[in-house]
Amino acid sequence: MKIFSAAQIKKWDAYTIAHEPIKAIDLMERAAQACTRWMMQHFSLHHPIQVFCGKGNNGGDGLAIARMLIQGQYKVTVYIVESENKGSPEFNANLEKLHHWDSQLQYISLNDHLPVIEERTVIIDALFGTGLNKPPEGVAANLISHINQYDVPIVSIDLPSGLFADYSSKANNVVGATYTLSFQNNKLAFLLPENEPYCGEVYLLDIGLHPAFEKEEEAAFEMTETGFIKKIYKPRKKFSHKGTYGHAALVTGSHGMMGASVLSARACLRSGAGKLTCYIPECGYEIMQSSVPEAMCITSGEDHLASVEEIAQFDAIGIGPGIGKYPSHTALLKDLLQTVKTPLLIDADALNMIAADKTLMASIPPLAVLTPHHREFERLFGPVSNDFERLQLALERSKEYRIYIVLKGHNTFISTPEGKGFFNSTGNAGMATAGSGDVLSGCITALLAQGYPPLEASLLGTYLHGLAGDIAAQRYSPEAMIAGDIVELMGEAFKQVS
Repeated sequence: MKIFSAAQIKKWDAYTIAHEPIKAIDLMERAAQACTRWMMQHFSLHHPIQVFCGKGNNGGDGLAIARMLIQGQYKVTVYIVESENKGSPEFNANLEKLHHWDSQLQYISLNDHLPVIEERTVIIDALFGTGLNKPPEGVAANLISHINQYDVPIVSIDLPSGLFADYSSKANNVVGATYTLSFQNNKLAFLLPENEPYCGEVYLLDIGLHPAFEKEEEAAFEMTETGFIKKIYKPRKKFSHKGTYGHAALVTGSHGMMGASVLSARACLRSGAGKLTCYIPECGYEIMQSSVPEAMCITSGEDHLASVEEIAQFDAIGIGPGIGKYPSHTALLKDLLQTVKTPLLIDADALNMIAADKTLMASIPPLAVLTPHHREFERLFGPVSNDFERLQLALERSKEYRIYIVLKGHNTFISTPEGKGFFNSTGNAGMATAGSGDVLSGCITALLAQGYPPLEASLLGTYLHGLAGDIAAQRYSPEAMIAGDIVELMGEAFKQVS
């Protein structure tokens, strides 16, 4: 699914109007019908409804929804925020239609008392949509604060009012929606943590925008979906053998952190690597041989790794989970970065070592995959003031160093050297548990070893990792699931994409 900017969404509407063809007012009617059907499915006639409208097209949506709900015998009161704007043509057309029905219609200006909101009321927020380009002010800002005081369901149309579609809204007064009814495709604003307090549950309603536009229009961001992932996945061939699927190496573990080695190794094997060798310290030898008997081990150092000899021979290498931040690791990491020519994944303490010695950045081989969480990312590349800046910085650094950055979190973000960004569509809050990132490292390393290109390995790996996490959350609950459950259910995830 492509994620379009506010300007592109406007173009998509215009393209649909021109090529379907359909009138703008009828396209708005189609959107209102979709919203009204959703409202009727979720709220009974016992709920009085208060609709708050601006005078743009978002307000036009609100007026059309109000009219349809009145036709459905709902008790509806409509409030229009006064402004210097005379109203868009579609707003005025829907206002005229509404006058033909027995509706309670009121106008709110700066000096008016704001309406009381009763219990059982459902609020429809249709003040501002994707066209918003400055923070709400005046009566609209006051109204947003007023609405947010009430503990009643709030349904925002298109976007919660006050939220920008494409950049940070941290300084804005924003409606805290319970539900957001948006149209056709996801918006960038819905996918970032800073907007979680405002969006509530997001529902994407299909309003029949012309499919040719999405096919032809380039987008800076995309969201992975099952069909997209199935095209990446490569099923096994009948006459293959373990050598067909690569020999992976994992550089992991230190005293007290051998669990990271176990989790990443098991995930690597569960993700299809033909063979696996783990570089570990001597203190972890018995742990690994008993916990992951399918993996081979090379040991050096007592409590932490001392060397990674002959590591360049492997088909893919993952380094970082649980290795610790020992001074000697700087030289070890520098030697590895300058030696290996095979696909490389860098995670956890390996990233922290690079962050501590920025000269190592220049040694990272092209097309390496880095898998930081947000704090590791900022240690590597510097602080940001909001989530949108973080995305932009990831894209810039991917282009600068020719690397892939898998920025872990809900809707994990993958930035590419070509300047494109992908959001992962699987995963849940139960995966915010120790070891989950180690599992992802093992999974992507396995796919690299099998010959998947770095982008495909990153996309497929994050999708499978999140999907296994979703299955685990259903089976055990988000609270009770642990990282080992993700590994054990990786096979169920593979079944769903094969």
